[in-house]
Amino acid sequence: MTTTLSIDDTIRLVSDAFQRADVGPAQAASVAHALVMAEASGQGGHGLRRVPAYSAQARVKKVNGHALPEIEMSRAATMRVDAAEGFAYPAFDLAIERASEIIPETGVLAIGIRNSHHAGVLGLAVERFAEKGLVALMMANAPSAMAAWGGTKGVFGTNPIAFAAPIPGSPPVVIDLSLSKVARGKVMAAKQKGTPIPEGWAIDRYGNPTTDADAALAGTMVPVGDAKGAALALMVEMLAAGLTGANFAYEASSLFDDKDGPPRLGQFILVLDPKTVGGENALFRLGELADMIGQEPGVRLPGRRGLDARQKAAEEGILIEDDVMAMIEGV
Repeated sequence: MTTTLSIDDTIRLVSDAFQRADVGPAQAASVAHALVMAEASGQGGHGLRRVPAYSAQARVKKVNGHALPEIEMSRAATMRVDAAEGFAYPAFDLAIERASEIIPETGVLAIGIRNSHHAGVLGLAVERFAEKGLVALMMANAPSAMAAWGGTKGVFGTNPIAFAAPIPGSPPVVIDLSLSKVARGKVMAAKQKGTPIPEGWAIDRYGNPTTDADAALAGTMVPVGDAKGAALALMVEMLAAGLTGANFAYEASSLFDDKDGPPRLGQFILVLDPKTVGGENALFRLGELADMIGQEPGVRLPGRRGLDARQKAAEEGILIEDDVMAMIEGV
């Protein structure tokens, strides 16, 4: 069975749940909006099923539900954001707001976020820059979930990378990918549902392939592209954690339980004004490439699937499974 709610009603439902878990009203609204839009985009592993874990962590102060992120401009085009051991989304909101004021002067902005929490669907964050006519590249580290290539010990997170570029007269191109074959949130969702995962997603703690979600969560995820994916995960770890002063993956606590201290994760964002980098013709050229790709039958530009899903959710509402509704109402 399911319940159907509008996007706005779902945001209120989730925000109320977070406030019951000792999250401030503004912070609860920011986090609720991020999770509901992830759900509406078809990213259930980063959506409503995160509410119980987030709430439990807020109650024990593993994440500070009242944290106010702080910005330090270390140079004209470099921003340091301290998420203050709070949720990542209020830090993203503040960084995006301030970036809009800075980019017209500098043409470029590098943002390092530290002492942060789960970054969620990065594509939704970079898309907000593209809607302002900016190009954005974002990456985030996460608690240990992948081994270095050839190893069995988790030293990297699933470490997603996202990119968004504005396209004149069309929705932006939005690329969002985990450096594991699938996001770990999908394994968590399978555990909640009591269903197996496909072979090839993960290995158990002994290095053996597994279809058991519990064994997968205790083991490591398989990197996309094998050794190449593991190398990219190292790059993300260095940029999102090493440079920002955040915890490395192997130092961070789990995002799935309320044990241990704050994860203190990191995110890195590079924002570019395309006209500053490539001149007045830059946006036109981006559009040319998108048009060339989109003209081929059967080809869908990255980001369109999530956009279509959100439009459908706006028209028809969000389907909430009974077990998910029970978890949210039980917070």
